[in-house]
Amino acid sequence: MTPPPPPDDAWIRSHDRLLPESQSLLSSHQSVIAVAISRVNQFDAARLDVEMSAMLKEQLVKVFTLAKPGMMFQYEPELDAFLEFLIWRFSIWVDKPTPGNALMNLRYRDERLSAAAAPQLSGKVRTGLEGPGLSAPQKIWYCVASVGGQYLFSRLQSFSAFRRWGDSEQRPLARRLWTLIQRIEGFYKAASFLNLLSFLYTGRYRNLIEKALRARLVYNSPHMNRSVSFEYMNRQLVWNEFSEMLLLLLPLLNSSAIKNILSPFAKERSSNNKEDTVACPICQVDPATPFIALPCQHRYCYYCIRTRCASAASFRCLRCNEPVVAIQREGVSSGK
Repeated sequence: MTPPPPPDDAWIRSHDRLLPESQSLLSSHQSVIAVAISRVNQFDAARLDVEMSAMLKEQLVKVFTLAKPGMMFQYEPELDAFLEFLIWRFSIWVDKPTPGNALMNLRYRDERLSAAAAPQLSGKVRTGLEGPGLSAPQKIWYCVASVGGQYLFSRLQSFSAFRRWGDSEQRPLARRLWTLIQRIEGFYKAASFLNLLSFLYTGRYRNLIEKALRARLVYNSPHMNRSVSFEYMNRQLVWNEFSEMLLLLLPLLNSSAIKNILSPFAKERSSNNKEDTVACPICQVDPATPFIALPCQHRYCYYCIRTRCASAASFRCLRCNEPVVAIQREGVSSGK
């Protein structure tokens, strides 16, 4: 016996019954998207922002080169705060990335609203980087914490150090405030270290300010690859290592021996040059206390030839390359 055929509207009723469940499953799968942002990019962006501030500060300091000495050092915290405020005003406040973030293809995203806005993008191609930027309160608190907080803490540190709050001779209230400042600084460094470990593990929130505001760095464009040329960095590393090697080896070399080795390859100088016979061959100035080397009778400063003879057991004259056996003051017959 064959079963009766289903009614004509059975497919329509089944579609209407299963449609809400399918939409809920689709939205739940699309709302959870793992986004991996390179930690190196985020560190590089922070470093580039620091370098940009240093460049702006250097240009601004040149304006006040003729000002009163010490004035820039006195108002250095205000200058740093002013430059940081300018960078914040023309980048984060107007929904643009900072110079370092722009070079690393990064932008700030409000993590509080990104999950809520995900279901609205179900009909679009999603990359996991969508989401609104920072809100106005987040931008203001970011400025207060990064610019104002850093300025107040630096000023408080300099003021307490100038007033010597940490000395035992100060009033108990000053010592307590100094102890409180040190404890706050220690707690902040410990919290920053723990946040760094969390950042290395999860890749979110480089510092405590971003973590407190739920401001996460994501890629601005999903189709832009990280392209950084390491040619300049390699060249800089080579020159740094070469300069360090020279600084290590040059004090160990005997300059007199090297000069004697290279002297045959030097150009012949005329023997009748008065400056060659009068000036000391070591310091190249007219000797204040002239001494002569024996037996070649060439003229030296006393301190120059005395130092060379004391440092080298077999010192040779720099003019004729003969061994110096004794020194004598010019015009005096007794040797020394």
